[in-house]
Amino acid sequence: MTVRRTALVTGASRGIGRAIAERLAEEGFDLTLSARADGPLKDTADQLRVHGGRVETASADMADPEQVEALADAHLQLHGGIDVLVLAAGMGTGGELAAYPLHKLDTMLAVNLRSNFQLTQRLLPALRTAGAAPSGLGAKIIAIASITGVVSEPGLAAYGATKAALISLCESITTAEGARGVNATALSPGYVDTDMAAWVHDRVDPATMIQVSDIAELAVALCRLSRYAAVPNIVVTRPGETLWRA
Repeated sequence: MTVRRTALVTGASRGIGRAIAERLAEEGFDLTLSARADGPLKDTADQLRVHGGRVETASADMADPEQVEALADAHLQLHGGIDVLVLAAGMGTGGELAAYPLHKLDTMLAVNLRSNFQLTQRLLPALRTAGAAPSGLGAKIIAIASITGVVSEPGLAAYGATKAALISLCESITTAEGARGVNATALSPGYVDTDMAAWVHDRVDPATMIQVSDIAELAVALCRLSRYAAVPNIVVTRPGETLWRA
């Protein structure tokens, strides 16, 4: 009997998280989908069940440590284990460094870094079990970072700092846990055509932005790699006269 792989996807009701969840459903994964709003989350789950897998939901506010812990426990109760953890929930606001409100930085750090650290920590025993599975595929952690965590972008000092920390976390996870078959990858794109990028539509044409399907395809490809292939970070830039282009 074929054992179905399981994945927990945060930020799964829209944007990159939803696109990854859909591709994983197509690949035969059983899923737990999470986002803050319960209604859109359940709508997404209903749409993904057409692929034949088990799709459950567990809403959570990633800024709330108690809800993050409950989310990890809910996934394990629903599926008994985890093969892939997709950390797609995130937030970002622009602003000049000199006047950036520190309370906004605190919230971004909670959502973009702390929650991902906490989920990884809580799920690590189950991820290690998957890492040692006979399939040889290991366990994967896929975190949606940003090109601004690699190369600075004006007005995005706070956001870029949180994403740089997330990239570093992925590297640390692989260094600490890769021998147990648990590898983490940061996906670090420039502007992707999602709601989060609407604030730059006056200067960046959405038609020239990276597509959510591009990022989802990379995520699925990572899930097909063996446990012996570690990919710390994938930077996806928009083509143009400069290479590092958000």
